[in-house]
Amino acid sequence: MSKFNYGGQAVIEGVMMRGRYSAAVAVRKQDQTISVLNQDLKPWSDRFPILKKPLIRGAAALVETMIMGIRSLNYSASEYGGEEEQLTTKELVLTMGFALVLTVALFIVLPAFLLRFVQSHISSNILLNLVEGLIKISFFVLYIAGISWMEDIKRVFAYHGAEHKTINCYEAGQELTVENVAKHSRVHARCGTNFLLIVLFTSVFVFSFFGRPPFLQRVLTHLALMPIVAGISYELIRKAGQQDCHPVFRWLARPGMLLQALTTKEPDHSQIEVAISALQAVLTKDASHPEGKKVVPFPNNETTA
Repeated sequence: MSKFNYGGQAVIEGVMMRGRYSAAVAVRKQDQTISVLNQDLKPWSDRFPILKKPLIRGAAALVETMIMGIRSLNYSASEYGGEEEQLTTKELVLTMGFALVLTVALFIVLPAFLLRFVQSHISSNILLNLVEGLIKISFFVLYIAGISWMEDIKRVFAYHGAEHKTINCYEAGQELTVENVAKHSRVHARCGTNFLLIVLFTSVFVFSFFGRPPFLQRVLTHLALMPIVAGISYELIRKAGQQDCHPVFRWLARPGMLLQALTTKEPDHSQIEVAISALQAVLTKDASHPEGKKVVPFPNNETTA
């Protein structure tokens, strides 16, 4: 069985960790107790082996991770804020739909629209696509910088830091105690921030092969090629997350790791305790699984931290 690392995401007053056989969401409730939900995983790739193929697996993993992330956020909201905060299935679908529409509008439609005002002054297609990529990256960085001032988001970013520190501690082979975890970096090469930036960089390269189509065709081409871009980006970030990766992959991950200065904050001890609870839950579940003894904990992961 292949080596495996663990990854996850920050949620409302908590952390979700994903293992090989389960995913756990740990939430610090208002009474200061920690609630942990641990559920078995049945990855799409197990049901449809074709989804394990390079390039294809990236797009599938992205959609699967987004669905799991929304569900984890929903659980954390209900645990922290009460049942009235929990979304119905219809509301979850609408939330995901709105997020997709907003992403397409902000990172595909608007940059393509703005490009119309400068493309007559740029003769090189590669340079034109580079300008579009810079517009997208600027929007992304400005968006992250803007929301990082919100108090609620600061709390989420602190849990994001706790998640990374806990993963780094585990991968260093140290005992998962608050004191050990606190010593580690809140930066991680497999972070979703890295993935998003690599997607933007990869899109510049891929879309350079399609010339300078008119506005509507440009938007539709970008939408059609996004699964391919996501697939390539997924393979790149998997390489960047390996301990013995080529320096080129470390260079590709560097901008995203720098941006984690915004998307992570230094967690306090109570937040670290929550992240440890989530990781210990999936470690215990994986160890008790019939195939658990075959799992080598690290270093080549297929998820994002």
